[in-house]
Amino acid sequence: MNDRFRNSLSKTTVCVLLLLLLAGGATAALPRIVSFQNGFTQLFGGDNNLLRSDDDNTVHLHLDQYTGAGFRSSDMYNHGLFSARIKLPSDYTAGIVVAFYTSNGDVFENTHDELDFEFLGNIKGKPWRFQTNLYGNGSTSRGREERYTLWFDPSKAYHRYTILWTASKIIFYIDEVPIREILRSDEMGADFPSKPMALYATIWDASNWATNGGKYKVNYKYAPFVTEMTDLVLHGCVSNPIQDLQSDNCVRMDKQLENIHYNNITPRQRTAMKKFREKYMYYSYCYDTLRYPVPPPECVIDSTLRQRFKETGRPDFDRRHRRHSRKRSHVLSSQIFEIQDED
Repeated sequence: MNDRFRNSLSKTTVCVLLLLLLAGGATAALPRIVSFQNGFTQLFGGDNNLLRSDDDNTVHLHLDQYTGAGFRSSDMYNHGLFSARIKLPSDYTAGIVVAFYTSNGDVFENTHDELDFEFLGNIKGKPWRFQTNLYGNGSTSRGREERYTLWFDPSKAYHRYTILWTASKIIFYIDEVPIREILRSDEMGADFPSKPMALYATIWDASNWATNGGKYKVNYKYAPFVTEMTDLVLHGCVSNPIQDLQSDNCVRMDKQLENIHYNNITPRQRTAMKKFREKYMYYSYCYDTLRYPVPPPECVIDSTLRQRFKETGRPDFDRRHRRHSRKRSHVLSSQIFEIQDED
């Protein structure tokens, strides 16, 4: 960290950084890493848009003026731990979306489930933003978006992004820091994802909404835009989405997921999560009372965040719904509630 950057940091930011670093300091062992050949298949993009390393553990996804790229897991999973170390494109990245998410939209077109990390590019000199989201049973009209900035430059080095999905909760992690936890409740009903999902990873041109509501577009002068993903993890029960019966193996795997360390947030991690959300979260649907006069049932309202977000839960906001073509239905939900970011 250079002197200029150090001097620009507030005491609050330094404290938050230390907590986040401490929470992620001791990296716990992950389940087995899966090679591309053993766990994945190309979804879209040309031969030059998806490149695999010699050891088959790293994938480079390229976006150029002709196409983006994407892949998905070969199987679908009934709950699981999904993880990858990711490095995002650098320089001018406005209009770009890099998505790491689970979905079953190919099978359940109108009642799909989805869990998202969506990284939103920015103009040169501005940081990447990202959002997390979930849908259950096609509940796209009840999006549960949260948006954040990061405490590091995600284009400089690999960082691990993890989605844990069990029968009782969902937790999003960056490295060893939990950033969001959703506990299942009876009131959520079918809005909690419950059907088998595959893991997807994509890079694509979302000029019409990704950066400041479409104000800044992809500039192909800087192409190709390359995101790197390595050390991918698929840990769950392989399931047939059409069959309702749960196998004994899935019952055992559910118990294993309930006991995995990612499912048990330590006091230090919980403190780091609270500090992250206070410092780096700049939109949450839970505090958007114009959109949800009564917070959805899974929301746990924090008094500090309530004061910060007031009644809007967001910066300048533009509510729009957008439909994708059949070709892009793999990339994101068929409907999306968009957030107009500030410059």
